[in-house]
Amino acid sequence: MDLGALTLLVEIIDAGNLSLAARKLRMTRANVSYHLNQLEKDAGVQLVRRTTRRVEPTEVGRRLYEHGRRVQNEMLAARETIATFGQGLQGRVGLSVPSGFGELVMSQWLIEFKRQFPGIVLDVLFENRADVLRDEVDIAIRVMAEPPPSLVARDLGNVRYLACASRAYAEQHGLPTQLAQLAATPVITSGVQGRQLRVRAYQGGEREDVILEPTLISEHFPFLRKAILAGLGVGIVPDYVVKDAIAGGEVLSTLDDYRLSIFGTSMYLLYMPDRHQIRAVRTCIEFLLEKARSLA
Repeated sequence: MDLGALTLLVEIIDAGNLSLAARKLRMTRANVSYHLNQLEKDAGVQLVRRTTRRVEPTEVGRRLYEHGRRVQNEMLAARETIATFGQGLQGRVGLSVPSGFGELVMSQWLIEFKRQFPGIVLDVLFENRADVLRDEVDIAIRVMAEPPPSLVARDLGNVRYLACASRAYAEQHGLPTQLAQLAATPVITSGVQGRQLRVRAYQGGEREDVILEPTLISEHFPFLRKAILAGLGVGIVPDYVVKDAIAGGEVLSTLDDYRLSIFGTSMYLLYMPDRHQIRAVRTCIEFLLEKARSLA
């Protein structure tokens, strides 16, 4: 069995069906199917189970896939060593970062990284979509309750949510002092389409839930920040959104005895477990982890 056959199997299983694998390999679907049949014939065992839409590896196929992925990664590492010998750190890093944390906090980190490693191309997506890792994305940053088990997750720390409002709003309308009052308060926060928005609060080991009826909803936290400063309501946002405004006295927080959560309180750096990471990607991961540790 040669490297080409192993590569074919890896691409088929990664793609999940023959048509997608054929497009990536720039072959016809019939050609991919023929080579897969030949590979199984040479191996003497079935390597994948085929349905009309998907292929799933058998136990033997999965083990062979893991071996093929390791071989492929070693080959990519060897090529990178040859290509970059005697040169500064180079390569492309695809990043998917949350719109709020990415713009308000990470943008300065990434500018610093770019100054430190000018030969690395950064391709940064500011987004909150759920399918975090795709072909063009090497590293994703997300706030969630639990990371996907199929990905490598590095803990970046906790996210603290605040209930807060501008000083002008507080002087005119007052601030809620009981959690239940949020239900009748004009709330500014992010939301989930098609799902009731619920804030979960913890105090002294007890948990309370309140269903919210926000007056303004957006996934773009810089916009939510502007709305809070404009006095449009009480914001429920991560502390980094208004940290400087609270320090400057423009924004006041309330319900500080509660630990609030809407979408989870942990932030993770995510990447694929089997994908080869060039030195540029590995360097970026370590840089971001170090930056996150400095916030703790």
